[in-house]
Amino acid sequence: MKRLRSAVLLCGVAVSALASTQGSAQQMRDAAVPGAQPPSGDAGTQAGSNVAVPPNEAADEIIVTAQRRAQALQDVPMSINVATGQQLQRLKLFDAKDVQNLVPGLQLSNTDGRSNTATLRGVGFNPDQGTSPAVDLYLNDVPIDAQTAFTGLYDIDQVEVLRGPQGALRGRTAPAGAITIRTRRASVDDVSGYLQLTGTEDHAFNAQGGVSLPLVPGTLGLRVAGLADGNRLNQVYNVNRDEYSRSRTLSGRISLTWKPSDTLNVFLTYQYLYADNRQFQQVAGPGNAPSGLFGDPRRSGPAATPSDYIAVSEGPYRFENETHFVNLAFDWDLNFATLSGNAAYQKSKLRQFRDGDAANALIGLTQQQLVVSPYPVKTGELRLDSNNNDFWNWSISGFYSRQTGNVRSIQPADVFFSPASNALSLPISADVMVPVRTRSYSIAASSSFQFTDKLRLEVAARYTDSKSRQAAFVTISSPGFPGVPPFIPAIPPIPANTSAVVPPELALTHVHPLTGGATLTYEFSPDVTAYFAYGRSYRGPTAGVSVPQNITGDLVKSRKETSNSFELGLKTSLLDRRLSVNVAAFYQTFNGFITRIPGVSYDFGARNAFGVPAGPPDGIIDGAFDFNYNGDAKVKGVEATITGRPTDNWDFAVNAAYSHARFSNAPFPCNDYNGDGQPDANGTPRITGSGNVSYCLRNDRLADVPDFSLTANSELRFNWGDMQPFISGLFTYRPSFYSNTADFRYRSREQLNLFVGLRGPNARWEITAFAKNVLNQKRVTNIGLGNAIIATSAGIPFDSGYRLINTTNPREFGGTLSFNF
Repeated sequence: MKRLRSAVLLCGVAVSALASTQGSAQQMRDAAVPGAQPPSGDAGTQAGSNVAVPPNEAADEIIVTAQRRAQALQDVPMSINVATGQQLQRLKLFDAKDVQNLVPGLQLSNTDGRSNTATLRGVGFNPDQGTSPAVDLYLNDVPIDAQTAFTGLYDIDQVEVLRGPQGALRGRTAPAGAITIRTRRASVDDVSGYLQLTGTEDHAFNAQGGVSLPLVPGTLGLRVAGLADGNRLNQVYNVNRDEYSRSRTLSGRISLTWKPSDTLNVFLTYQYLYADNRQFQQVAGPGNAPSGLFGDPRRSGPAATPSDYIAVSEGPYRFENETHFVNLAFDWDLNFATLSGNAAYQKSKLRQFRDGDAANALIGLTQQQLVVSPYPVKTGELRLDSNNNDFWNWSISGFYSRQTGNVRSIQPADVFFSPASNALSLPISADVMVPVRTRSYSIAASSSFQFTDKLRLEVAARYTDSKSRQAAFVTISSPGFPGVPPFIPAIPPIPANTSAVVPPELALTHVHPLTGGATLTYEFSPDVTAYFAYGRSYRGPTAGVSVPQNITGDLVKSRKETSNSFELGLKTSLLDRRLSVNVAAFYQTFNGFITRIPGVSYDFGARNAFGVPAGPPDGIIDGAFDFNYNGDAKVKGVEATITGRPTDNWDFAVNAAYSHARFSNAPFPCNDYNGDGQPDANGTPRITGSGNVSYCLRNDRLADVPDFSLTANSELRFNWGDMQPFISGLFTYRPSFYSNTADFRYRSREQLNLFVGLRGPNARWEITAFAKNVLNQKRVTNIGLGNAIIATSAGIPFDSGYRLINTTNPREFGGTLSFNF
């Protein structure tokens, strides 16, 4: 089977390479124009969009570029969710993470203020694990990191969520899907634009707009867009610092469109982003006096429930992102084929400043961590696509990506001798330097064979040469400890001593994966299409660059991950395209799925005279860390979308997804304090067995998300002369489920957003009042396993009395005024 899969993928490369030397320019149903973009604006539910929109702005078809050519959504053999920029504005989805409210099975989150993550089809990802993401992100078809992509949305043309393994047609491979974000381009013909102003009673504001100016009509156009956004993020109030979480985002974008001839289009975009997020970590629990047993009555904070929205950390939390993004793209019609290119340069600087003692287990002492991540990323792609041959269409492309930079983390690694007092500790400073060096080359090819008017076969493959060096160097120093005779001996100062965290033999990774897929499509009629698809993905081994020293290699570096996916789908348009029903079923197997297990207690053995761990495990918990590890897994499920327009004044869309994603008897590092082989944090921290960590067999979820989820939205309009009153709603549902990793049952969530407003003639202006989370549900969305603690060498920890949590934001009222021209 392995040889057969490889043969199928290699066939696609060989056939497409041969095809690049020949071909004719005849017409075919699909326009194979890699740089093609659907017109800015809305598209209607008749074509299968998962968002309801007004008919006066609806086109006959939703046009997508999921397969790197402009196609009608209903013709693409893939499970896709689409939302245009107008739809995002109408539903007041101002943050990229809000897209999850439209897409069932998609979770976009940021639990700690710095780690943006995407989960799809039950397959999760942690950005700290060092691999490419499970769900890849693209801005104008350029791979981009989640820390930059998951910020304010403005002047967006379209967002497409592609489900299932991706990478054959785009630069990187991803096992669960991809999200493509496309900004609006400058028009060379008309002056057009918009302005939108929003405010809420929860101290949030959003001002955004954009305008296109044809500098040389028909040839050169300029578009300028900008965003200013502010809010209180998770609405958490820090009782020990007397301040709320808050966010400020400023961004601007300038783009040029140049059309020197009918066959050449050139697009240049520059975007600047500055985001300043001060998001405190929410806690829940009775609180505690961690040293109260020894006479210190001070508490970590007051008793708190999830609906209290409080934090207790004594140190600040601040996450800054300053990014410059330049993108140059072109497409050139050569008659027999179209040559397109896309190059980008991203220069980002992330600065993270946070208190590592989020639950205030150490009263009066902060564990302040500073992480500075400056890195430039260069990407480039060159593609050649055949132009609409009757029988055989092909593409061939090359891709390049390189990232460099030195990440620096400065944090305390203090050793606490007893919970009697914070002062009974050896202060240790850990200065970690992580040189980032990754580069990737790949070649890809695809072939599409139109055997009959109804039957089409598509084969695509990508061969990648990827090299990365995941090294880390830690410098340890300490002023020493005077001792407490006769209980604790004096410890002399530790001079600065630098050592490599990742062994040299594990630091370098050089892999050559072959990925891709094949799709067979049969069109029963112009309104009914069925398809069967196979996809293969790959993610390389990854080393934990700041792992504890003196631990076994399996905890330092993971193995590679591969997956094979099969999908069967049906797309239909009924009742003269007033109703569409799309259904897809899928099955995916993972060999060595890479995941990150947070907060695992470890024992790295005794330290030597320089404060560096050097001996075998000594039975003492030395701390907790988030380890990368592999485990086999299986994912299966069904997705469905129903959209319709029963009347010209009523639209609706219902989207549902079921995904059963589970590990298959996979051994993983865990906290197993009671020694029963199951994850728990009950009792005194200890290691089960004689290794650096405990291990548990897992058959639970790949991510803390429910198997089923549903989204629905609808709009009802009324006739009132030239103006149009309307009422609309957006509803999301996630059932209750139990998490083994958190030992917690999450309650069901039913979130309802309502909108009522008035549109002017031809939708030139609109005024809207809205309420988000109308039911005012305050549900826990993420929770840590057990109370947050700080370990001590005596085996008894500082116990904060709190669990770290995240909760849905409370009900919020607001209003929006917008103008279109």
